[in-house]
Amino acid sequence: MSKEITLKRDLSLSHVVTMGLAWMSPMIFFTSFGVLHEGAGGMLLAAYVLAFVAIIFTALSYGQMAKAFPVSGSAYTYVSKAINPFLGFVVGWAILLDYLFSCIVAVLMFGVNLHAQFSSVPSAVWIVLLTLIVMVINIIGIKTSANINKIFVLLQLLFIAGFCGMLVYKAVAGGVSAGLNPFPASSGVSFSTILAGASLVCFSFLGFDSITTMAEETKDPKKTIPRAIFIIVVTAGLLYFITAYLIQQIYPNFAYTHVDSAGYELMQSIGGGLLAGIFTFVIIFSVLSQGMSSMTTVTRLLLVMGRTSLLPKPFASLHAKYRTPVFNILLMSLISLSALFISLETAIKFVSFGALTAFLFVNISVIAHYIVREKQRAPRDLLIRLVCPLFGSLFVLYLITLLGRSSLLLGTGWLIVGLVYYAVRRVKFSSLDKAAAAAPERSV
Repeated sequence: MSKEITLKRDLSLSHVVTMGLAWMSPMIFFTSFGVLHEGAGGMLLAAYVLAFVAIIFTALSYGQMAKAFPVSGSAYTYVSKAINPFLGFVVGWAILLDYLFSCIVAVLMFGVNLHAQFSSVPSAVWIVLLTLIVMVINIIGIKTSANINKIFVLLQLLFIAGFCGMLVYKAVAGGVSAGLNPFPASSGVSFSTILAGASLVCFSFLGFDSITTMAEETKDPKKTIPRAIFIIVVTAGLLYFITAYLIQQIYPNFAYTHVDSAGYELMQSIGGGLLAGIFTFVIIFSVLSQGMSSMTTVTRLLLVMGRTSLLPKPFASLHAKYRTPVFNILLMSLISLSALFISLETAIKFVSFGALTAFLFVNISVIAHYIVREKQRAPRDLLIRLVCPLFGSLFVLYLITLLGRSSLLLGTGWLIVGLVYYAVRRVKFSSLDKAAAAAPERSV
């Protein structure tokens, strides 16, 4: 009898944390600086604080569900087991948007940034190159990917630390121009504007949930995954808070020409061409690490959905030597090449819809599993497993209402495709079951 092939349980807490930070990409603070700064009316620190307070509740919900079900599959697994398998499929299908299009966003941004630096080389060349690199690394094994991501995440953290150090030096040398109050009342910005900015800033935290798909490759996942989620969200929050605070104090009136390139303009303003060049270099590697982490996430979700027969058997297969889902990795690599013709705006809309849908139902799953099914209703349980996820779900629902019409239409269209697929799959299996049941009668 051949031994069953399983995923390698190689990942430590540090591996999981760096994989989550790689997916999140701390450098997103700068790549989205203009959009977020404008959306928050310049009160970026206040917007980040509000966003952190809101997102931490959803992070706690993921931690609670990871304790209850320490297996791969993320929101798909949690909703299927806590509420209903059909609803789990719907949520799993929705989160495929987030994970699948995150791969596309990564390779697309890689192509755009490299083409900007080396204009003689078409962006298509860089897109294909990154896709091949990510594919090979993921096939070799998740520990290889995690170790490489450690280097790239450390590179991002060092850059942010160096940038903040430069701002502190300028503050000491030239004096702080805006005072020390992190939330100046004289700014003239309304709370509603800051709240709207917080809804945008929340997307800087997307990615902490991705590590839940790696539970079966993690040592002691019941403890490691919840801890990693907390560390990832708190680390990202501190990075964003400190950076936003220093920029607000030292460059309160910073103006940029183009919203999309505001981060690059900020680097030029503070450190000239040298800092801007280093910034571009780090951005390229942050996108590369995000691509590797995104590929890991989506291929593990497909693996779990293949195991439950919601997807064909090849999706559940593992390579005998590498013990990785090679079929899924090859398929996702081909799909990632759609970055050659898809727009960044469209890809981001899919990501937003899928992530927020998953966040909403994971919060609800905590209540369904612990409060309703397990009847754990002690005061501490009511606080952590009822009040916190309820607040998280309401805030996420509010964010969904802020999505543009095109995002909602694209997301709804994807869900309709999923429901049609589910119905066809169910009819097929029902027919096979009837044929199997009738077979003994015919033989008699």
